[in-house]
Parts: sequence; structure tokens; C-alpha cells
Amino acid sequence: MANGKWTKAELLSRPIEHVDITKFDARGIVKSYRDMAYTSRTLAQAADIYSMMLKDKECAVILTLAGSLISAGLKRALITLLECNAIDAIVSTGANIVDQDFFEGLGFRHYIAPGSPEAPPVDDMTLRNWMIDRIYDTYIDEDDLRACDAKTHEIFNAFEPGAYSSREFIHAMGSYLAKYHAKNESIVKTAYLKKVPIFVPAFSDCSAGFGIVLQQTEAIEEGRGQVAFDSGKDFRELTDIKLACKDTGLLMLGGGVPKNFAQDIVVAAELLNERKGGKARGDIGMHKYAIQMTVADSRDGALSGSTLREACSWGKVDVVHEQMVFGELSALFPILASDAYHRGAWKARKGFRFADLFEKGDGVPEYTSTGKKKAGAR
Repeated sequence: MANGKWTKAELLSRPIEHVDITKFDARGIVKSYRDMAYTSRTLAQAADIYSMMLKDKECAVILTLAGSLISAGLKRALITLLECNAIDAIVSTGANIVDQDFFEGLGFRHYIAPGSPEAPPVDDMTLRNWMIDRIYDTYIDEDDLRACDAKTHEIFNAFEPGAYSSREFIHAMGSYLAKYHAKNESIVKTAYLKKVPIFVPAFSDCSAGFGIVLQQTEAIEEGRGQVAFDSGKDFRELTDIKLACKDTGLLMLGGGVPKNFAQDIVVAAELLNERKGGKARGDIGMHKYAIQMTVADSRDGALSGSTLREACSWGKVDVVHEQMVFGELSALFPILASDAYHRGAWKARKGFRFADLFEKGDGVPEYTSTGKKKAGAR
């Protein structure tokens, strides 16, 4: 900074560093929290429930993500849980998976904004002119985001014309990162390697949306086939997971579409079961365990519609092992995740590898060891 003025390079010089839950042991603080009150005690109870999920070898853990979590520094914590077989499926917003994680998987970074959002050294119009995007106290280089948009366009163009679930597109993105950016940390890449499917039901609401607009517009202009997002297939595939695994648990960070999408698979599974002559309710188990961490309030509908206990009335979540934790995720989740890592219940657990459930998709590219794209391969 010269003469009190910042340059773009200076504003984008201090990258966000991701918390490493293996480097600190939160078991002590969680133990202390059990005898306290308010959020401390609910966090301790949630930590106990998560460890119960991991000890229950017949229970699949579904993680949901909403809000700007990867840009905030939670990527490495989530990768650690994936590597430990402590997550079996993911339902997320597009921002976390594409604009933030895939973005960093390509080698780009998020940056710490100087000052505070209440007293920023540079106003937002100046940031706009410099092609710097702001997420509260975090900066992103818009030029890098445009490169991420272009990469999704390139990957989508490798698909045969047709409609695909977000899981299929993200599978190809993970395959791409594993081939061309193997050294970069990424949830998308790790989930691909661990056979953990990722679903983004509102897939257009991120860089993938720009990629699909580019792909479809060019395809129309050139007279060739288009590719499209099939959110119905997303719902059906995630419901297949519930049908394949009686006992499921939810670890929900934030709310939004991912929360409701993951909860609703119980009802969808019941409808399919009833279609085959079973009961609408009773044959399909509700989510056996559930944790939601959020700052939202249920009184005005901001909590994506319901608390976990309210969701029981809809037949989605059992009330035996459920816990709401009201607090900010970047501060609270690393404690829960570190506690689970150091308790070690995951050590006796095998991953469900739910990606193997789904048929090999014709037209889905796989980035092979030769670097060539092979449609229909898995």
C-alpha cells in the first residue's frame, strides 16, 4: 500500500488458510461443553450424535452444505472427513462445490479482505472496477472465476447431448481434477476418488450455470446437441441411496435447498415403496440421526421451513437422536469435526461407495490416465 492507496495485487495477497482438524484435539473442550449451557451444550450433544452415527456401521452419513463454507476455510476439514469414511454422500449448493471447491481445485484461491466489512479500506464500486468479488470479509479474483466458468463449459462440452444429474457432471469434474490437478486439495476430487456422490439440486446457481449457458448457446448456434441439468434425476438417485441403506444420518451445515432435498428422500422412498405394494409410512425408516448447525430462525420461515423436531411430523427425521445447534459454522464446525476425528469411531468404519450404485452413464466423460476423454466410461 502506497500513500494510503491499495493495489489489486495487495488486496489479493493474503489467501484464506483452511483449518486442519488433525492438528488440534477438540475432545477436551467438547467434554467441558457438556456441563455448560446454550450453544456450548448443544454443540457437545451434536458431537456425541455424530460419533454415534460413525459407530453405527449400518448408517450412512449424508452431509449437506449451504452458505459460503469452502471460501471461509472449511475445505480441509471436510476433506479429512471424506478421507476417513465419515461422509457417504453430499448435497450442496453450487457455490460451495463449483465456485469455491472446484475453483480452488483448479489452483485458484480465496483471499482475506483487509480491515472489516463494516469499515473496508476499499469501497465495493472500486472492487467492481478491479474485478474483485467480495463475500463479506473474503475476496475473489473475478478473472479467476471466469476461468472456472470456462472450465465447466469445457467439461460440459465433452458430454454427449442429453440430460444428466448434477452428480454425473460433478463426477466428470472430479475426474478432471484427479487427472490434471492431482496435487491440489479438493472436496470434488476426493469425493470422486472415494466414490462419494455429490448432488447439487440447484446446479445452475453457480459457475456451472454459466458453463451450461455457454454450452447450450454455442450448441444452438452450431446446430449440435445440447446438454442439460436433470434435477429430477438428482432426486431419484439420492432416493436410491435411501432405498439401498435403511439407516441414514444427516449432518447439515446451514439449510436451504440441500437441507430439504436430503430430508425429502425419505418421503420419496416411501412413495416408491407404496407403488410396489408396501406402506406409505413404516417400511422406510426416517433419518435415524440428524444434526443441523445454523444461525437461521424458524419463527419467520428462515430456517428452511422447520427445526428437526418439526420435520418429524413430516416423517423425515426421527427425534431420538437429533440436535439443532444455533451458531456460526466457521467457528463451531471445526470443533465438532476435530472431536469426531480424534475420537476415532471412523477407524472401524468402511465407506458405502454409493457412486457404485448408479449405472454407467453413456455420454459421461471420464478423464483417463492418457488424458483423453472417454464417453460412457466409469
